[in-house]
Amino acid sequence: MKVYIGYDASEHLAVQVAQRTLLAARQGPWGIDHESILLVQEDLRARGLYTRPEIIQNGQRYDVLSQAPCSTAFSLTRFLVPILRLSGLALFLDCDMAFREDPSLMLREAQERQPGKAVWVVKHQHEGTEGTKMCGLAQTQYPRKNWSSVVLWDCDHPANRRLTLHDVNTRPGSWLHQFGWLADDEIGELDPKWNQLIGVQSEIQPDKGILHWTLGGKWFKDWQGGPFDDLWLKLAKDTGVLT
Repeated sequence: MKVYIGYDASEHLAVQVAQRTLLAARQGPWGIDHESILLVQEDLRARGLYTRPEIIQNGQRYDVLSQAPCSTAFSLTRFLVPILRLSGLALFLDCDMAFREDPSLMLREAQERQPGKAVWVVKHQHEGTEGTKMCGLAQTQYPRKNWSSVVLWDCDHPANRRLTLHDVNTRPGSWLHQFGWLADDEIGELDPKWNQLIGVQSEIQPDKGILHWTLGGKWFKDWQGGPFDDLWLKLAKDTGVLT
């Protein structure tokens, strides 16, 4: 399984923590490539894979086709994963995360409990009601919010062949984030521990699964403080990202 991480230059430290906690979480032999792949929008544009028009409006990225703001450079590039991977399994995650357990456990659970799905996600019941996130960026509301922030893809599944490069570059962002090319029964469900929304969910298991600082964190210069900031700093220091 390949691991893809969304990249945004403003969150470079967060990206490094995600990468290094992935390495630290490994336990013995496993079927996951430890070298994660960063989805860098500029590189994808240079390769002709990502062509969506985007502007900066009031200091925030704005997707012209969706007529909506996007908070990161990888808001929609994530949906290129099955096109880049073509076959096999792939895991996508936002950069503002930290692994607390070996994701090979996620892979095993998904295949044993709900085999044959096109994707597996944590099915949050959360539409984004905070108003702003990440030091003032607009918080877009839509159904299935955060489902696409951790996605385990079966790139061989025929249902994922319905998602084309044209779709990724022309469809509204809301359609992509809601997995519009899939039927509901083609979307498998992961244990909630694999995408724990810090600052959104009341109960967090800090030593389990994947922690997700979805509203922002200590890597932002203007961050005003939030839950589990100390844990993120500890992970950043323990993995050598910060000294």
